[in-house]
Amino acid sequence: MPYLETVSDLSPENLARYDDIVDVRSPAEFADDHMPGAISLPVLSNDERAKVGTIYKQESPFRANRVGGAIVARNIAQHLETALVDKPKSWRPLIYCWRGGMRSNAMATILSSVGWPTGVVKGGYRTWRREVVEGLDCDEPLLPVHLIDGQTGTGKTALLHALAEQGGQVLDLEGIANHRGSAFGDVDGAQPAQRLFETEIWDALRRMDLTKPVFVEAESALVGRRRVPRRLWRSMLAAPRIEMHMSLDVRADYLVRTYADIIAESPRLSAAIGKLKGIQSKETIEDWLALAAQKNFTELARQLMQQHYDPLYARSRKRREDKPETVIEMAGTGKEDFSAAATQLLA
Repeated sequence: MPYLETVSDLSPENLARYDDIVDVRSPAEFADDHMPGAISLPVLSNDERAKVGTIYKQESPFRANRVGGAIVARNIAQHLETALVDKPKSWRPLIYCWRGGMRSNAMATILSSVGWPTGVVKGGYRTWRREVVEGLDCDEPLLPVHLIDGQTGTGKTALLHALAEQGGQVLDLEGIANHRGSAFGDVDGAQPAQRLFETEIWDALRRMDLTKPVFVEAESALVGRRRVPRRLWRSMLAAPRIEMHMSLDVRADYLVRTYADIIAESPRLSAAIGKLKGIQSKETIEDWLALAAQKNFTELARQLMQQHYDPLYARSRKRREDKPETVIEMAGTGKEDFSAAATQLLA
């Protein structure tokens, strides 16, 4: 007899009962946001979804359901013959669509008829999104954040990674946002959509022990073009700070190594410098572009820090009256240096 269950508990422990979480919404919906770890097996493509929606609005719901049902059946058949062809009898999928309606139930009914124990998320993606919003779009309770702070080039991200390697609870906002958080922060690949950014943050937080510190790099309210969710941002503003100190020369050398990908592409480096127009004088921008053309990257890094990033950091510190709870004096930027700093903090 086919086995089909409705699922409303989306805790990590309950989701672990399933071998795969299957998102049957359109590829565009999936790209905007999806449940953690979900795979995309759409029963309607972007164009097909638009077509059915137009029929629904302009003709009738009945005709839209009939046309959509035929398309959905063909697409599910294709998934059975391709992506799902090698799934064993014991495979246990959890299916969801936008609101737990026709798309997810059509897929789940067929999969359970095949003989796979199948779950359907009650309320669909909206159930998951509601959990994310309730967890992040609020003021209280504050999260046990400890800020990794310091001037540009002190290796804050590297320290986060060292903390994670030693078992510390780390929320890497730049990694989640796929951006290094400055005019020079673009990395390969686009940033995730805002809702997907929030999903990744919430999924990380809900897996942590929030009675213990969560280490987060000091950021502005925007990481690239992604906004830090309200609860996390308020927690960061109230958080105790761990301040990293490092000499200007060591920072300059570290930045040249860290941003080697941008340095290797002259147009990309020039474009990043160009983002500072209007903040720095025309003459300063021209000097920096000249240093880039001469491949004098260490001096360029020094000047960027002295004339732009260090003054920004100093102004931001003036707005905070608190003193750092811990100061980490970094003599170098080797793996062993960051490992030693992480050990100090966790001890």
